[in-house]
Amino acid sequence: MLDIKFVRMNPDVVKENIKKKFQDEKIPLVDEVLELDKKNRDIKQEVEALRAERNKISKQIGACMAQGKKEEAEELKSQVQKNAARVESLSAEEKEVEAQIKKNMMIIPNIIDPSVPIGKDDSENVEIEKFGDPVVPDFNIPYHTDIMESFHGIDLEAAGKVAGNGFYYLMGDIARLHSSVISYARDFMIDRGFTYCVPPFMIRSNVVTGVMSFAEMDAMMYKIEGEDLYLIGTSEHSMIGKFIDTLLEEDKLPQTLTSYSPCFRKEKGAHGIEERGIYRIHQFEKQEMIVVCKPEESMKWYDVLWKNTVDLFRSLDIPVRTLECCSGDLADLKVKSCDVEAWSPRQKKYFEVGSCSNLGDAQARRLRIRVKGAEGKYFAHTLNNTVAAPPRMLIAFLENNLQADGSVRIPKVLRPYMGGMEKIERK
Repeated sequence: MLDIKFVRMNPDVVKENIKKKFQDEKIPLVDEVLELDKKNRDIKQEVEALRAERNKISKQIGACMAQGKKEEAEELKSQVQKNAARVESLSAEEKEVEAQIKKNMMIIPNIIDPSVPIGKDDSENVEIEKFGDPVVPDFNIPYHTDIMESFHGIDLEAAGKVAGNGFYYLMGDIARLHSSVISYARDFMIDRGFTYCVPPFMIRSNVVTGVMSFAEMDAMMYKIEGEDLYLIGTSEHSMIGKFIDTLLEEDKLPQTLTSYSPCFRKEKGAHGIEERGIYRIHQFEKQEMIVVCKPEESMKWYDVLWKNTVDLFRSLDIPVRTLECCSGDLADLKVKSCDVEAWSPRQKKYFEVGSCSNLGDAQARRLRIRVKGAEGKYFAHTLNNTVAAPPRMLIAFLENNLQADGSVRIPKVLRPYMGGMEKIERK
């Protein structure tokens, strides 16, 4: 959410930013906000004037009563009552106007960083850099669920009976591999100085609207019926929510946290949820990283975060690339974002396994996360990035470590988490 003062002083900048995001239908909201803002300030000014007049009249009433001028005092009291009724009416109107301003401001997108490429959708995202050599072996790479089934490692049929499409049972060595990746990702981030955290897996609506746009909320979140609670779509939601209504000491920044959680997503409108496999699912687990920092340090931390994911995947012998998200592919709260994509030898192309985002002060402004500095108080900047989400990570891992005999090689860094196993053998 933008600062209303910024919108007031830079309406053309805000409108141009909306155009860059190809959301022209939102442009009228800017003028509407400016009109409501003027109305709100006029109301406040009138209320202030009426209250000042009330104080003045109160003194006059006292003087009249002292002089025995009861009729004049009664007339003045009548005027005070009229002013009080007007103030009450204006105060009610002020609340309505401010609610509408907030509603509109929650829809107007954040100002994107000048470095963000302009494009309509993800087809216009820009490759930044490749890490590792993508290899296509001289033997056939089966579909990822076929690889898992060769180890008796997945049961989609039973999961479909129990929960429907978009769910799975992981079994045996594949289930152990899944847990090992999560544990390795946790320790990888701890070794890089991040504090480990297991957050609540449900959050209240005021946190939901603080960390994401309404469109994202509708497409992702599962609501707990009868309660003001939502299942988290990623631990970023509750991790950033941890700082709601806080005033952080500047010397305590940055806050660098890595968190584990299950994640629950409706995947509303997503293609492929009916497909066999675990690429797009309703439930998965993930290791996440978040940073709360000073504004001038957020771009530095942005680079640190995505590089952490690249380093993790490369330590598991998985080639990756980074892809800069264009303006039309950025969620409304994001200032800048890039995807980390892993190489798929079977498909002979890269696919998304994580996303790194700098949200500027958008989440902090919504959740009132402020910093107390030497020169006053200001809003913090927040960032988040995927360390590893094993369902997609498993696809990349299995395809890139599959051997010609059908076994899967375990990289050295993961072997301690797999009981020393050097490879997974077919059943």
